[in-house]
Amino acid sequence: MSELTYDSLMDDGNYLGSERARMENKVILDELERKKKARNLAVPTDDNKVKARLREIGEPITLFGERAADRRDRLIYVLSQINAARGDDHPMEEASSEESEEEGEEFYTEGSLELLQARRNLAEFSLPRAQKRVAQQRIDSKIPLGRIIDIRKKVFAVVKRFGNIGSQIGDERPISQVRFAPNNKILATGSWSGTVKLWNVPACTTIRTLRGHGDRVGGVAWHPQATLTQEEGLVNLVSGAGDMCVNLWSLNSDAPLSVMKGHADRICRVAFHPSGNFVASASFDTTWRLWDVNSSKELLLQEGHSKEVYAVEFQGDGALIASGGLDAVGRVWDLRTGRTAMVLDGHVQGIFGIDFSPNGYQIATGAGDDTIRIWDMRSLKALYTIPAHVSNVSDVRFFRADALPPLKPKGESADVLMNGITEDAGADKSHDAEDDIQEWKYRSGLYLASSGYDGYVKLWSADDWQLLRTLTTDSGKVMSVDMTNDGELLASGTYNRNFQLFAPEDVPV
Repeated sequence: MSELTYDSLMDDGNYLGSERARMENKVILDELERKKKARNLAVPTDDNKVKARLREIGEPITLFGERAADRRDRLIYVLSQINAARGDDHPMEEASSEESEEEGEEFYTEGSLELLQARRNLAEFSLPRAQKRVAQQRIDSKIPLGRIIDIRKKVFAVVKRFGNIGSQIGDERPISQVRFAPNNKILATGSWSGTVKLWNVPACTTIRTLRGHGDRVGGVAWHPQATLTQEEGLVNLVSGAGDMCVNLWSLNSDAPLSVMKGHADRICRVAFHPSGNFVASASFDTTWRLWDVNSSKELLLQEGHSKEVYAVEFQGDGALIASGGLDAVGRVWDLRTGRTAMVLDGHVQGIFGIDFSPNGYQIATGAGDDTIRIWDMRSLKALYTIPAHVSNVSDVRFFRADALPPLKPKGESADVLMNGITEDAGADKSHDAEDDIQEWKYRSGLYLASSGYDGYVKLWSADDWQLLRTLTTDSGKVMSVDMTNDGELLASGTYNRNFQLFAPEDVPV
């Protein structure tokens, strides 16, 4: 299969002219039209009246685990389906003047030539990555069910053995965020004192203290190739703080390489694009912004939230970015076009954590309503709601595996299967290596971690969304959580100025 590029995509006209494409487009347009009409339906907001209306049309008045807001959404969906089946284009007597006024207020801001070139670069970067991801998913779909069960048991058995291996005072004020470096040997912590610290792990010794912010640090993020192929003197780390500045850092200096200004209020989370060429920042000025790392210039100021924007994260392909706000709404944006790809509307409190699954189409959001919601971009709706914590969910992180599995310790020459039978040591090593790589690639995205203001870190399976392990900390509020990409360490940053390290028991670190 030839690599998909921007130019080959533009030249390929076979799909758009096919009958299948026309039918798919018609289904999409019909669904969009139905949703547009559904927004004009006059539906009661009182829960008792919603139940009464559902009873009138012969629908269950409630479903298991359904909340009042979900019930009202279900009523809107059912009524819109009924009207669509009847062919009723004007189901309500409500005047559409408000809608026409809103349409009249729609406006567009002309982007710069730099943004246009950046969008093209983003498309060229993301298309081959998406092609490889889909190809790998096709391979994974052919794995036998028995093999999948064995992999799950093996992975979850390790996850369930996670335990606390140490706690370290990280700063003078609360630790707002923790993030592991790509080489898994350095932990970056951002603090409300305005400093970013780099730590050796698991030894928990300080490497460097980065001073450059004048207010609390809200987020830190590593360059995708930091500590791997990126030179120490180049940009390796980004941080955002309450002084409204986004700072770019190297690994051999205490001072920032560049300070990017533009936000009008404190900055919360920041994120590095998978290409390493762009940085995103979420701010209390109700916007998120995209910055060019090489020029240190602002490329995009994106509005769309009615309240403060707290969380921002890129998709692994690099084509999409998700933002979560204190308006309880998340949005997925297509960086190549600037359009909204999906609205994550379902939380009843502000969103504090957001992350893309490595599979590319699922998103996890953690919010102040104590829940984690899993969203599916294929169906454009919430897939599952996890009652995760008894207080705010502050952070969510999917496990992302390295391209290759970590080396086995010396002396580990045999593999014990889940049925208790040990393979012959003289078995074909090449076959074993292929199985290990297949298992490792399937492991990526198989579980996720969450932190909450109830003082716990929790690990969840990412296929049936069940609790695997609850880890206690020495604080009432856990501000952030992260995992290494070899699956051997987990870190949490807490309100009482500490960070904790967790690892599977009986595993040397």
